[in-house]
Amino acid sequence: MSEWAGRAIRMLEADANRSADTHLHVFPLPDDWGIDLYLKDESVHPTGSLKHRLARSLILYGLVNGLIDEGTTLVESSSGSTAVSEAYFARMLGLDFITVVPRSTSREKVELIEFHGGRCHFVDHASDMSAEAERLAAGCGGHYLDQFTYAERATDWRGNNNIAESVFSQLAQERHPTPSWIVVGAGTGGTSATFGRYVRYRRHDTRIAVVDPEGSAFYGGWRDRNPAHTTGTPSRIEGIGRPRVEPSFVPGVIDEMIPVPDAASIAAIRLLRDRTLHWAGGSTGTNLFGAFQIIAGMRDAGEQGSVVTLICDSGVRYANTYYSDEWVAAQGWDLAPHRERMERFLAGGAW
Repeated sequence: MSEWAGRAIRMLEADANRSADTHLHVFPLPDDWGIDLYLKDESVHPTGSLKHRLARSLILYGLVNGLIDEGTTLVESSSGSTAVSEAYFARMLGLDFITVVPRSTSREKVELIEFHGGRCHFVDHASDMSAEAERLAAGCGGHYLDQFTYAERATDWRGNNNIAESVFSQLAQERHPTPSWIVVGAGTGGTSATFGRYVRYRRHDTRIAVVDPEGSAFYGGWRDRNPAHTTGTPSRIEGIGRPRVEPSFVPGVIDEMIPVPDAASIAAIRLLRDRTLHWAGGSTGTNLFGAFQIIAGMRDAGEQGSVVTLICDSGVRYANTYYSDEWVAAQGWDLAPHRERMERFLAGGAW
């Protein structure tokens, strides 16, 4: 390993040590249920999302495997939170960062990536992003970080302060310290793989549920045990859902998958804001709606325990989309039936 690579690893570890662990909030449920719902708030990372952990892991993976060294250009195919976080770490290490994005990417997203020192390379069609990223990396002798392939292997699921270890540590003094369920979405599949492997390695009696938005292939691929399953349509819930089953998705560690309507995801984040004052993005709504469904199943079975899900990023990024009534109406979404269903449930009613 070069002297520079050693310094780079130390810098990444130092950044992790400077960042206090993310909060574990309690979502209020009726006391007589005997069920506790926790929200792991990943929006408080320096780059504002769950992808901060992934970006650090992907770059660390490249360093320890000899794929990244001084002067290496980092390349990704992402127009969202992953690219923002990768740009942050690339600038920290003094490396150039380029991400391939669709030409339709909003100006706000491009500006956020550029704010952290990244550069956007535009393609006309989202389906061309991966191939173009590979071409760019090969042309400049750079390293394609490739989140959709490497997410599951870049994170050390045995520990090393990963998100699963953090959750179990924070729950240690709670009345139900071992969660009955952990509920997460799938974008790369890395988060569900990390939680699923960790609970098996530690022999916890915890089940993993993955929620999936409309247009995503993960649910169909898991249901049919078909890694080649595709939908051909993109997800409208940013950060999760893919038109194909990505290589980082590990179906064997998942106990349940829950398809969630897009309108339900948006209704859930608005309920979350009203009840807790936490603003969150659409993927958090998908998580929360799925967690309510899991809790309903626990109640029907007479079970008590704890459930953990994630706040993936801040709702501030979506003020003009998911929180805009005009934008929601333009999508053809009717939030009212889903909001009414959740309100009745939280008042003690059936799901």
